[in-house]
Amino acid sequence: MQMIDTAHLYTGGESEQAIGAALSPVPRGVIVATKGGYGGAGRGRPEVLRAELEESLRELRTETIGLYYLHRVDPETPIEESLGAIKEFVELGRIAMVGVSDVDVPLIERARRVVPIAAVQNHYNLSERKYEGVVDYCTREGIAFVPYFPLKGDAPAALGDIARRHGATPNQIALAWLLRRSPAMLPIPGTLSLDHLRENLGAGRIELSDAEFAALR
Repeated sequence: MQMIDTAHLYTGGESEQAIGAALSPVPRGVIVATKGGYGGAGRGRPEVLRAELEESLRELRTETIGLYYLHRVDPETPIEESLGAIKEFVELGRIAMVGVSDVDVPLIERARRVVPIAAVQNHYNLSERKYEGVVDYCTREGIAFVPYFPLKGDAPAALGDIARRHGATPNQIALAWLLRRSPAMLPIPGTLSLDHLRENLGAGRIELSDAEFAALR
């Protein structure tokens, strides 16, 4: 299974447009994930989400969005109301799976009382570890954990030595660490070229030892 991650707001909508032009119809085995409801107070209101969803469906040139995230929880709109609007599209067959982003465990549990949650997308990497508990929760519950900015942040002191030992780049080791951290982990590193894509894919072939994993953790 391959996943392409975008959002209603990325590059002012051009990201969804480009993906729709390139992939419509979406090939078998590919999931296009997009998001709506980002931008602060009011952006999670049901009427705002419905409008963004309709626009995303048009831009992606699809009848059904594979995975749709509530991009942020609106401070002025209960998550139940936001997800209620998204659930309407699930029931119509316009969304296959639902995710939430930048959430803690209590918010995930509230979300799951409204609609099944297939994925959680939070900021997480070697140096940003705020959501350790969410990773463990997703692992237990069989929910995909999708770390954004998986390669940003300060590098641990051991990273360079481990990369040299494996004949790999530091970024590959950082991704390999994430993949070992949990079977629910699905990193989404940015990819700007074919060489960058090959580098990212190479991380899946790296097996860190227990000692290496511990040194990075």
